[in-house]
Amino acid sequence: MLWPMLAVALGFLGIAVLGLLGIRVFTEAQRLGRQVTYATERIGRAAEDLERSAADLAKTGETLPRP
Repeated sequence: MLWPMLAVALGFLGIAVLGLLGIRVFTEAQRLGRQVTYATERIGRAAEDLERSAADLAKTGETLPRP
């Protein structure tokens, strides 16, 4: 009777550990998603700033100095 009880207890502990690891993976995936969203927004803002600067430079007709 000891071995079946031990097997059931170990099975339950194994499922509990897998559940905790699943929750941890889920939270880390959410955090990664937020970081990707933030990075995408920053890249978008930088692209808009670069485009705006290029348009301003084109309007003035200036070029980069030649060495």
